[in-house]
Amino acid sequence: MTVLTYAEKINLAATAIERACGSAEIAVVLGSGLGDYVEALSDVRAIDYKDIPHFPVSTVAGHKGRWYTGTLHGKRVCMMQGRFHAYEGYDLADVTMPIRVMQKLGVKTVILTNAAGGVNLDFHAGDLMLINDFINLSGKNPLTGPNLDEYGARFPDMTYSLDRELQALTLATAGKLGVPLQQGVYCWLNGPTYETPAEIRMTRILGADAVGMSTVPEIIVARHGGTRVLGISCITNMAAGVLDAPLNHAEVMEMGNKVKGTFRTLLDGVIAEL
Repeated sequence: MTVLTYAEKINLAATAIERACGSAEIAVVLGSGLGDYVEALSDVRAIDYKDIPHFPVSTVAGHKGRWYTGTLHGKRVCMMQGRFHAYEGYDLADVTMPIRVMQKLGVKTVILTNAAGGVNLDFHAGDLMLINDFINLSGKNPLTGPNLDEYGARFPDMTYSLDRELQALTLATAGKLGVPLQQGVYCWLNGPTYETPAEIRMTRILGADAVGMSTVPEIIVARHGGTRVLGISCITNMAAGVLDAPLNHAEVMEMGNKVKGTFRTLLDGVIAEL
């Protein structure tokens, strides 16, 4: 039995997606409660993750597990309706395979969205936050192991992991559209448990404004492969200990649904300007 390399698996997945949906220049990864944004696409084609060779499958509520490609503001845009997480049991190579596939399909800019817990005490549930940097507290890195030389260098720089021109464009677009937009640092922890109040106090001391269980591996791999990255968090809840109340995923989904109109307005404006 032939054992495929990781690079061969990426190529097979990319080929299947291109045949089913075509290529794209912009990609959007849709986080918990934000998946309805695929409705913005026209001339749309889709494929289920389960039909993509060697592709992981979403197991989390709110991540429907489909890849869409269509036209938006005159641009070819692919959207992932759901992502993968290490806490689902996936290796980080699998978690970030979609980013490698995007790079194979010609994507130059990826917009990563997520649902996050608010750490900054000036934030409120329902805020949108432009991610301007990240902290990796997971103890993991998706580039661990043999380097994929065809994508990037062994030791990629993370100084500009989030593209500053894209950040400036997004802030300007939010201002023109009247969309309130916070800015801050996103901190990645493993999950699947929500953080403890003590852990949230720690992340605040370290400089985090929001916390979550995704996105950072995707940023790292996108940057490694030369893809421009824009990150936007939806603050769906205040993190543990900020309010005297337990956390649950249903509330995360509910808040994502409440803010999807504002979220869509902002993303539409940004993509139109790209």
